[in-house]
Amino acid sequence: MIRSVKSIKPFASRSLSNARYTLPPFAGEPFKTYAPGTPERPLLEAALKETKSEVVEIPCIVNGKEIFTGDTQEQVMPSDHGHVLARFHKATPDIIQDAIRVSNEARQEWASIPFEHRAMVFKKAGDLVAGKYRPKIMAATMLGTGKTVWQAEIDAAVEVVDFLRINNKFAEGIYEGQPPLNSANTWNRLRYRELEGHVLAISPFNFCAIGANLCAAPALMGNTVLWKPASSSVLSNYVTYKIYEEAGLPPGVISFLPAAGKVAGEAINHPDFAGLHFTGSTAVFNSLWQQVGNNLGTYKSYPRIVGETGGKNFHLLHPSADVDHAVFNTVRAAFEYQGQKCSACSRMYVPKSLWSEVKSKLVDTIATLKVGQPDDFKSFMTAVIDGAAFKDHSGFIDRAKQSSECEIIAGGSYDNSKGYFVEPTVIVTSNPKYETMQEEIFGPVLTVYVYDDAEWDATLKLVDSTSPYGLTGGIFARDRRALVQAERELRNSCGNMYLNDKSTGAVVGEQPFGGGRASGTNDKAGSHLNLLRWVNAQTIKENTVPITGVSYPHMD
Repeated sequence: MIRSVKSIKPFASRSLSNARYTLPPFAGEPFKTYAPGTPERPLLEAALKETKSEVVEIPCIVNGKEIFTGDTQEQVMPSDHGHVLARFHKATPDIIQDAIRVSNEARQEWASIPFEHRAMVFKKAGDLVAGKYRPKIMAATMLGTGKTVWQAEIDAAVEVVDFLRINNKFAEGIYEGQPPLNSANTWNRLRYRELEGHVLAISPFNFCAIGANLCAAPALMGNTVLWKPASSSVLSNYVTYKIYEEAGLPPGVISFLPAAGKVAGEAINHPDFAGLHFTGSTAVFNSLWQQVGNNLGTYKSYPRIVGETGGKNFHLLHPSADVDHAVFNTVRAAFEYQGQKCSACSRMYVPKSLWSEVKSKLVDTIATLKVGQPDDFKSFMTAVIDGAAFKDHSGFIDRAKQSSECEIIAGGSYDNSKGYFVEPTVIVTSNPKYETMQEEIFGPVLTVYVYDDAEWDATLKLVDSTSPYGLTGGIFARDRRALVQAERELRNSCGNMYLNDKSTGAVVGEQPFGGGRASGTNDKAGSHLNLLRWVNAQTIKENTVPITGVSYPHMD
């Protein structure tokens, strides 16, 4: 029986396009310098002044609706902890459950929107960050998370824009991936579906760009996301979310949920939980993974778990290293953003033949660094993020002062009377397994171990075995044989290896970022590899000619 036309579900529900589109060309976002006399400088100065003059009331946002719960927490300036920048309303368990419901309802429509339209939402968001909202998002990042001008520019402006633009091209490449062969009378194809459930994105305080990407990457691939920002970076993340709204992101695709970790974690217990996109501490990631494991029997599908955690990143100098180049790169890698980067250098290995020169240049260079307020454009460093971090960092310094195995040759002081300030500190240790050589500090503390030149081979093994992490590392040598050997021996020591360059500063589209061991799942943010985790591929084989029997030729 032929059904009437009215009984057939209209194709319009899938918004099909009778064309194959190619995304516009893209390039990495250019950096602005904010030097005196540049047009961007006064715009940023005005945005900083405005941001400091107000206290932003930040709601939860579910299905496009703002929810003011009354259970609030303040975000303060790390460099002036008496100055409140924002007051955010924390999500309740009921709000989390409502967000899950909304997410599941929104997913089918969002995933059915043609890819080019999903991509254009995030491209437009990137364009808004690059232009109209660049000063605003930078000011929120600088004041709210203690970043200098340059650190905010490379994060909240450039890296956010690059994620939002370049991920589109990575996704386009994924969708173009199709089976290379088709047998006679068949057509084989791959369909990249969204995951069958909600994704939970948990973002850290230290990079506005990470928060922007943790929720946007799964959403670009057709998923719906619950986004829990870190409590110490809610303001810049809220600015990001509002930009997504202005760019045309439909309600329900991403829910904005400032919340206590335990409350947000309830999203993992739901049967429709489909994925975790996480950046944060190894301990928290381990606990979340355990929580997922405890719920395996209740899930509709095996969840995708993507996490980038800690690092105990190294700089290793060979006797042939260029000393000036190595020292300047180490100062930047160890002390930019107060050492609060997952990739920050916190352990350094120096041959005895170079130590006298390295020590002198290291101490002299650190003495020139200005530690001040983030809106002072001459500051190289500002304050660490909060009181807990301050206590942790100062504890490492105090124990080093008391240890017979350590000598502090730079810094060593700290003061939290106004802001959470810790001086850039260098510890020299005679024990290559001293705690600050092994444990992640996530602060402006660098520990140096001086090795005998003849022990280069053994030092390579020491670097590899000292820490449980495997995120980034830099090797400095003029001798090509040394670089080849280090690249071979340290192949599992880091996910991002830098030859004659610092351990920090991965660029989207240039150095995909992530590490293994205790540093995470190494799914490489800033590449197609991360986006592949957010699709569920389906193979479709279509036959065009009916078969005429069941026997095979050998049966004749």
